[in-house]
Amino acid sequence: MLEGRWKLIILFHLFDGNVQRYSDFEKLIPGISQKMLAQQLRQLEADGIVARKVYPQVPPKVEYRLTEWGQALCPALDALLKWAEQKEVFHPSEHADDASA
Repeated sequence: MLEGRWKLIILFHLFDGNVQRYSDFEKLIPGISQKMLAQQLRQLEADGIVARKVYPQVPPKVEYRLTEWGQALCPALDALLKWAEQKEVFHPSEHADDASA
């Protein structure tokens, strides 16, 4: 359900109850194509992780948020963030070695 390059990034932007519009994702995730963003959001919605709300107005307004089940992922996402932050502790950047040479 979470495979692929973009799904975790999308979920991180919905972390802590954040609500995002499609255009917000385009700004927050540089490098993702419109086609890929739409596909990933549809898959997350089909899997019950993300809820999509369409407002009946012109131009259309669509918001995305984590479902209750998606919110249950938050502790795991938080643990992944903490794990990623420890990278420098366990694997200092190679550029630090270059400075001492």
